Amino acid sequence: MTSSTTTTRTVRKGGERKSKSVRAGVLFSVPRFHRYIKKSTPKSRVTMAAAVYTAAVIEYLTAEVLELSGNAAKDHKKQRINARHIFLAVSIDEELKKLLHGVTIPQGGVLPHINAFLLKSKSSSGDHSQTAQNVSS
Repeated sequence: MTSSTTTTRTVRKGGERKSKSVRAGVLFSVPRFHRYIKKSTPKSRVTMAAAVYTAAVIEYLTAEVLELSGNAAKDHKKQRINARHIFLAVSIDEELKKLLHGVTIPQGGVLPHINAFLLKSKSSSGDHSQTAQNVSS
């Protein structure tokens, strides 16, 4: 092949091109968040800093939920995180519980809870059986 058919890319003095996400130091796509914000508020201007901030916040919340749900999966001796582990992780953490109070996690189940009244009545019914045996003797 000749050199005329190959395309040459001009390299800036700074080196290789860097994406906005790399420059901001986040893993989530900053231009994608910028596009989503612009689409949701069409009449207002959106700065790139708002998209960077949104991407960073969402990345932090995702990492927090993944860490807590990974701990829940490890507690249940499971290798994979499922919806139940995410639900338990969100329910245990007070701040996440407050943030996601109206969110339904499909296949998450319910929190295990036994009413104290049921526990007391069960133990007191055991006492009745012992007293009934004592009376009949």
